[in-house]
Amino acid sequence: MSRPRFEARGKVAIAGYAHSPTVRHTDVPLGALTIETCLQAIADAGLTKDQIDGFTTGALFPSSGGRALVDGVHVVTAAWLVERLRVRPRWLCGFQGIGQLPGAVILATDAIASGSADYVVVHRAMFNPTGGYHENPMTRAEGAAQWVAPQGFWGPPMQMALPYMEYMQRYGATRQDMATVAVEARNNGAAIPWSHWHNEPITVDDYLDARMIAEPMSVLDCDIPVTGVGAFVLTSAERARDMPHPPVYVAGYAQGHWRPATGVNAWCLDDLMDGGREVARMLWDNTGLGPGDVDVPQVYDGFSPFVYLWLEALGYCERGEAHRFVQDGGIRTGSGLPALSGGGALGNGRMHGVPQMLECYLQLSRRAGERQLPTADVGLACQAAPSMGGVVAYTSEPMP
Repeated sequence: MSRPRFEARGKVAIAGYAHSPTVRHTDVPLGALTIETCLQAIADAGLTKDQIDGFTTGALFPSSGGRALVDGVHVVTAAWLVERLRVRPRWLCGFQGIGQLPGAVILATDAIASGSADYVVVHRAMFNPTGGYHENPMTRAEGAAQWVAPQGFWGPPMQMALPYMEYMQRYGATRQDMATVAVEARNNGAAIPWSHWHNEPITVDDYLDARMIAEPMSVLDCDIPVTGVGAFVLTSAERARDMPHPPVYVAGYAQGHWRPATGVNAWCLDDLMDGGREVARMLWDNTGLGPGDVDVPQVYDGFSPFVYLWLEALGYCERGEAHRFVQDGGIRTGSGLPALSGGGALGNGRMHGVPQMLECYLQLSRRAGERQLPTADVGLACQAAPSMGGVVAYTSEPMP
């Protein structure tokens, strides 16, 4: 390990959590579901709502359908939550940018380390509207959209299809290779009670026979839109040691940013790869860790090709080799790298980074039950594409 640059390493910890059921649609308003889940997380940490003096979230609604958003219905901001809980926090903040959950965790960590708040609730609330999730509402295409929208190039699944196709052509990957990723995620998610896919594993044939969305992307290469809420309570390491559950400590983080090479918002394979390596370099510099130190690397899989890109960015395999690494059993939980042990987005539903953070917390706090890994002292929650969004490192013990 090298000397970390993150001076707050080991000074802030997760002390409790809660997760709502993850469903396609629910009769319970998203705001009410968020309040209930956050109160459960607060109780799990052994606290009352009046002890919480900090709140934060990222409230991005990840749909390109052009819907008018209503706070408490389609999204739930920290301000809306505070008003309905009838509390008066010392610190209230929201994250705006790519990588909603890691951004909120970073804000919470900095607030606690600086003394701005003692106990912070971080939540992520996701809503699945009726109708087409990525419908194009345009009647006129302007700006960069004029070059792509009229040709049907619209929405993230289409944007992911191009770099995935390029990866396949450049490095010899096949859809049979990717079936291993999808099956691993779904089968792990099937073991999780709150997952949308609880008790619904899939086979390789299920994957290969799935409906195509944007070649080579099928419906099983995409996380399914859902309604659900995840919430976590963070506090200082000193306070966390006296709370009901074993704390999990924030060891550092890294963030990327959007750098489209073409200017039309198409994800370029080289941008994703080069940007991912830069994010990983910042992570290792910030934390003093390296790939070999990590027991629970939870890679983001909102689209299945992200698994390849994260594995390569973090240094678990060479550029263009992830599909072979996966096919050789490299991410098989129990014998390989448990990169999808928590099911990820493909195995839970579109919870925007919650599965990755929650699996790190459950494994490192020894609260994963029958799914508990034999070694779980260092975890990574990788969220969004490797070239943007962010990754947060966690440890079961505070590192010097």
